[in-house]
Amino acid sequence: MRVHVVDPSAYTPPYDHALCHALGAAGAEVTLVTSRFAYGSVPPADGYVRRELFYRAAVGSPGSRLRTASKLAEHVPDMLRYRRLARDADVAHFQWLSVQQLDAYLLPGRHPGAVPLVLTAHDVLPREPRPGQLAAQRRCFQRFDAIVVHSEHGRARLESELGVDPARVHVIPHGALMPLATGQLQPLPFQTDRPVVLFFGLLRPYKGLDLLLDAWGDIDDAELWIVGMPRFDISPLRRTAPPNVRFVPRFVSDAEMAACFARADLVVLPYREADQSGVAFTALAAGTPLLLSDVGGFPELAATGAARTFPAGDALALRTALQELLSDPGALATMAERARAAAAGPYSWDAIAHRTLGLYETLVEDTRR
Repeated sequence: MRVHVVDPSAYTPPYDHALCHALGAAGAEVTLVTSRFAYGSVPPADGYVRRELFYRAAVGSPGSRLRTASKLAEHVPDMLRYRRLARDADVAHFQWLSVQQLDAYLLPGRHPGAVPLVLTAHDVLPREPRPGQLAAQRRCFQRFDAIVVHSEHGRARLESELGVDPARVHVIPHGALMPLATGQLQPLPFQTDRPVVLFFGLLRPYKGLDLLLDAWGDIDDAELWIVGMPRFDISPLRRTAPPNVRFVPRFVSDAEMAACFARADLVVLPYREADQSGVAFTALAAGTPLLLSDVGGFPELAATGAARTFPAGDALALRTALQELLSDPGALATMAERARAAAAGPYSWDAIAHRTLGLYETLVEDTRR
């Protein structure tokens, strides 16, 4: 089976690599159709072909207005170019839609005999929708033969809030994302003999960093490491943070990421909203226990025993949970063991590739009838 995995903005290279590698190992002929990743190196294409079709002339620094404008200028011709390329595939599986207001009109057609289209809705619905964005998303979703979500919570939202036909929604978990450089760890950013709690990933307001720092106030027998590139002004939070809070406010390499997860005793994600999180599945693969807010699909992940949840937005409950876990090494060890078991079982890429190929085969059979 010829599969195109399409990620125009190269938003999540580790996820794209893991999915493409697993599908290739399961026997599919896979091409990753994407763009150049703006923040650093990408995994080597192992078991699949990588083709950079989108935004080849983009200029400017990541996130800048110049880069956004140059990508927008290329978007329509690049999407039309992909429409022609899609004729060579049996299935086209999109990971992101970069400009939803346009993409509903630029996707390959859904006429009889056309290539089946699949979309993974990593963000089920926009967190702060701009005017017209929900309507555009609804139009885009109507163009797909199947929509993959990572949780039952995501399925329920698509069906109830966007009115997506339940027959077109399929729950396939997010896979455990093993840090790609575990064999060549970088030196740790800090040295300490105390337990380490890790908050990792792009720093955005919805992720609850302010809530975490409020909860951390009375915890003095551990360190909190905040590692990731800020997407808002964190200077007020840094000024008021206690001395046992350490910041690495930048994009980090795979080797640095792997070192952080290997050192952490606990990963905490106090998100105010989410469906799932790649950070959570990186912790799962590293065998690092998780403390999660009870939003989105996080309770489904906690049901494996690898994570504990607390009520979202409740700083006191977060503080209590942190204190309980940091004072109970036995509980953390049990959670770590269950994280490794979940990563090797239902959240393994072998299992995900099997389910994904099953979906593709059903869609192809329906097309040929």
